[in-house]
Amino acid sequence: MNQLIDMIVRTVIRRAVNSGVNAGFDAVSKLGQRSTPEAKNKTQGKPQPDPEREKLRAMRQARRAARSSQG
Repeated sequence: MNQLIDMIVRTVIRRAVNSGVNAGFDAVSKLGQRSTPEAKNKTQGKPQPDPEREKLRAMRQARRAARSSQG
């Protein structure tokens, strides 16, 4: 009787694991397909530079230049 129960439990667990693995592979394959259109959209148009970000970048570069000239 225990062998029969073990066999049934083993079969149920095997099916559950296999369905989980298949679901994981499906999710990963859909993720790869979904990311390609986004990548195309990013390469089509260049984003406009943010003026505040450019100002901060220039300030950082000026600080670096000042430090390098001191040492």
